[in-house]
Amino acid sequence: MNTGRPARFGFTDDARVRHLTLALPPHHAARLFDAQETSATEQHLRDIAAESLGEVYFRDGGRRAHGLAVEFTDVGHVEFDL
Repeated sequence: MNTGRPARFGFTDDARVRHLTLALPPHHAARLFDAQETSATEQHLRDIAAESLGEVYFRDGGRRAHGLAVEFTDVGHVEFDL
């Protein structure tokens, strides 16, 4: 899964517009697609995306930024590819 254009993404002290192009591990992508199939709200999908992207981008798979809360707001465009 790759994100497309900028969205405001960050932790509380440093939320800013970021352009991310990265691959999410399959289990993170599956959570998003499963939630979408069950008609999850946009907010729920954003919460899953924030948690997943935070794990990969900020926490680096558990190697840093332990316990960091991540927000995913002001989305201009997001694109997901398989």
